[in-house]
Amino acid sequence: MKTLNKLRDEIHEYAINKGFWDKERETGTLLMLCVSELSEAMEADRNGLYADLELIEKDKEDFIDFKWSFENSIKDTFEDELADTIIRILDLCGAKGIDIEKHIELKMKYNATRERMHGKKY
Repeated sequence: MKTLNKLRDEIHEYAINKGFWDKERETGTLLMLCVSELSEAMEADRNGLYADLELIEKDKEDFIDFKWSFENSIKDTFEDELADTIIRILDLCGAKGIDIEKHIELKMKYNATRERMHGKKY
């Protein structure tokens, strides 16, 4: 399995190669793009749109069939939008040189010191 930092590097390199970083991008805009993907995930959930992995597994070796299968069984589903969110977050981490694995590890260690539900009702 790839590490988050390895995925971060691959995702950011892909984004560079596809032209998304030809110009410097504003952090606020990048954060709102992450939020918009989460909004799309919420809408997919509201509409009951979930991935059908059976179809995609049949065609994963054939790129043309894979593209069709993805578009007809995965695209715009709840899972797809969550993946888009993570991709955008990791791309941002790549652009800023953030060791996201280290920060997740530190945050989890800190959260372990906090009270149940971090002292909140919900």
